[in-house]
Amino acid sequence: MTVLTTERLTLTPVSVADYEDLCALWGNEGFATAILPQAMTPEDVWFRLLRDIGQWQVRAYGSWSVRLTADGDYVGSVGVLDHRRMMTPAFDAPELGWGVAPRFQGHGLAFEALNAALIWCDHTLKVPRTVCMIDPDNTPSHALARRVGYVPYAETSYKAATVVLLERPTMVRQA
Repeated sequence: MTVLTTERLTLTPVSVADYEDLCALWGNEGFATAILPQAMTPEDVWFRLLRDIGQWQVRAYGSWSVRLTADGDYVGSVGVLDHRRMMTPAFDAPELGWGVAPRFQGHGLAFEALNAALIWCDHTLKVPRTVCMIDPDNTPSHALARRVGYVPYAETSYKAATVVLLERPTMVRQA
């Protein structure tokens, strides 16, 4: 499994050691409700963590825990996902997802982590594009998605909520 580093961050594949930090992040109502209908319980976080660990085993990619390199503080997560979401149109490419704890928002850390994950995708997965989905009202995530090259291609419903689907072409020329 791959560890990524940037100027300020270390991204490590999620592990059981991240559970308490994930509970704090996903249990935060202000953070979670930008992505989900409500905050997650510790039980829900545990199941999510097990899914994310398993995805690394099955797909050789998954979610990274993002930490400040200087002191190890947990910043959030970024991941390359294959969640087989039940929606139309269905995703036909790896999905990128990201989230940064509220106290770290507005410092460019989400961009730094997402950019590292996308560079890894572009060089490792050899796919023509990646996709993501964002709530129409999540203005900061839409701005970040645009900044790294995502453009909208559809609007749909996922679990009874409207979402915008975005795509980004791979930035490395395929042979």
